[in-house]
Amino acid sequence: EKAKTEMHDSKEDPRMFQKGRPEYRSLSYDKFEPVETLPLEEGDSILHGVSVGKGSQSPGTLTDYFCKLSRLPAERRAALVSEPAFNTLSHRAVRNIGSFATSDLINILKACVRLVVPPTHPLLNACEKEFCRRAWDMNLDQLLLVADCWRCLDRGVPSYLSILFSYANVHWKDLALPQFVQLVYIIGEGRRSPADLVQKVESSILKHLDSFTLEEVGAVCLGLFKSLSGISDHVMRKIADRVSLQMEDMSTFALVNVLKMLRYARMDHLPLLKELGKVIPARIPTVNIQGIMHITLTCSSLHYFDEGIMAAVALSLPSKVTFCRSKDAAKFLWSYGCLDYEPPNEEEFYSSLIEQMHRKLHEFQKFPEHLLTGLLGLAFVKRFPEELIDYALRSEFVQKTRGSKYELKKDLFTLGKSVEIECPSYQGSRLPPHLYQEMTEMVLNFAEREIYVRPEIVEAASLLESMLGGPEYVKNHMILPHTRTSDLEVHLAVDGRPVPFNLKDPVADKLKDVGVRLTDDLMSQLIKGTSNSPSPVGMENKVGTPGPEREGARPPHVGDDAAVFSGGSLPVGAGLRVEPYSRPSLETPPSLALSLQPRRVKLALQVSNRNHYCYCSKRLLGLHCLKRRQLRQLGYVVVELPFWEWFPLLKRTRLEKLSYLHYKVFDPAL
Repeated sequence: EKAKTEMHDSKEDPRMFQKGRPEYRSLSYDKFEPVETLPLEEGDSILHGVSVGKGSQSPGTLTDYFCKLSRLPAERRAALVSEPAFNTLSHRAVRNIGSFATSDLINILKACVRLVVPPTHPLLNACEKEFCRRAWDMNLDQLLLVADCWRCLDRGVPSYLSILFSYANVHWKDLALPQFVQLVYIIGEGRRSPADLVQKVESSILKHLDSFTLEEVGAVCLGLFKSLSGISDHVMRKIADRVSLQMEDMSTFALVNVLKMLRYARMDHLPLLKELGKVIPARIPTVNIQGIMHITLTCSSLHYFDEGIMAAVALSLPSKVTFCRSKDAAKFLWSYGCLDYEPPNEEEFYSSLIEQMHRKLHEFQKFPEHLLTGLLGLAFVKRFPEELIDYALRSEFVQKTRGSKYELKKDLFTLGKSVEIECPSYQGSRLPPHLYQEMTEMVLNFAEREIYVRPEIVEAASLLESMLGGPEYVKNHMILPHTRTSDLEVHLAVDGRPVPFNLKDPVADKLKDVGVRLTDDLMSQLIKGTSNSPSPVGMENKVGTPGPEREGARPPHVGDDAAVFSGGSLPVGAGLRVEPYSRPSLETPPSLALSLQPRRVKLALQVSNRNHYCYCSKRLLGLHCLKRRQLRQLGYVVVELPFWEWFPLLKRTRLEKLSYLHYKVFDPAL
């Protein structure tokens, strides 16, 4: 009973908006509208007359026959299309197709909808050609109605739609609101966006936005989403503004359609997202599985974490999980992993989804991307179902991924390397070495061009070199290329001295274990950029233009550096307390003792940016949690330079930046 009322696997009707205005009756066809049922005897009489060649064959009579037969009881209609008499009737209509009035031809098409005529039937082929031929002599209502019938018949009609869009373009100024919404619906169902209409569609959305019903807002968003129509931030924000104010009154189906477009536009509209957290959790139990998936995927795609939404979905999902397609199960796993959220019922939640992935294994042959999506989501939260991983890393499956429309090598790379690091007992399939080599080279080449050169990373690396004694003490690279982000690696002896390790040639070996004592005098020289004696420390470039500092983004206060970190000035030469050798020794965490080199601590400094975190949050995303976990497993001490601390400092003085980095590298509490 409960399953019936919830209809977890139901398909929502995307045409509900058509019930909101009487004008849609002339623009669309409602095949569920009650009609007077034709007695079986009368239907049999018509079919008998057709089969023996009796009666008139005029277009009007043939139209009347089709209309009457479409009113037979449903069980009789289901068998009608395959009967010889119906084929005879269809052939007569095809022979006379050019003689039908447009209104009669439309009525035949409506009858075909009720009769569920197959989309490839010869009668429909003839009708499409005839409608294309006379389209410019029809009015917009008729053109939209015919397009709606084609949609009901599930027949693709690209030629007809091209004519419809051209007609609409010419008559755009005459489009009434219902005609516009119906047109956008048709554009979406046709899965193509006419380039010459994009600007006009945006203008019409702004023109009618306040007059749309909430269902029409949802219909417009769904049409744009299905046709992959780009939309400006301005228009999307206007739509989101309205929805955030009226969400409580909006159907969940319409709301989900807005969320799809919000996700596609990558629009971080905080008022809407906050309102979503208030409205949607209570509705989750009655939402179908695909609707829930889109709600969850919107949150993860926008990196927006709302525990109320995620917990409500997790609680509701196990009882509905068998209705998940492979795509749905994969997107749920990805969303929770991406946001690094393990719900209160995590064991039930994850086991039910993993079981569903096993049940849908056959679907991954056609959609290999879904299996990798789900497995990566699981890896983010340290879950590695070995049977599924073995299947995904087999050569046969890897070969399947090459036929996907998505580039899946990076996902295979991340999964394969993560299994190597985190599952030492794993005995299943592994990726071939040449694929690892290929992907490593590709990722590192990209990093050289796009990542290592980012100003916040270059500045941190340069300052660290100056502070520690030169480029031998810092390495700007990817320790874990499969995680696709860079690290600043620094090695320290257990007594706190920096150790040179980034040695480019044999001569540099002589520098081993030299280190530089960071005295107040040396720090003063570094800060002023001058020295009374030759210094082994290279000077870095200065940072760009100063600017206003973001509120609440200052680093923590430490000892005498408090004046610096609170924005005050600190005279050059003042005691910075930066002699690492006078501090207590850095103690190696017991868990790392075996994996560390003797007498050495390896630091992996993370210069993060806001894309590594949930929106408006200091919560790391799943991929970056995975990276830090794996670095620790390999013996590194992870040191964060979070963007809310480091980015504002880029606009501050050299002294402040050096003091901050010194604190991060040498403070034993870190």
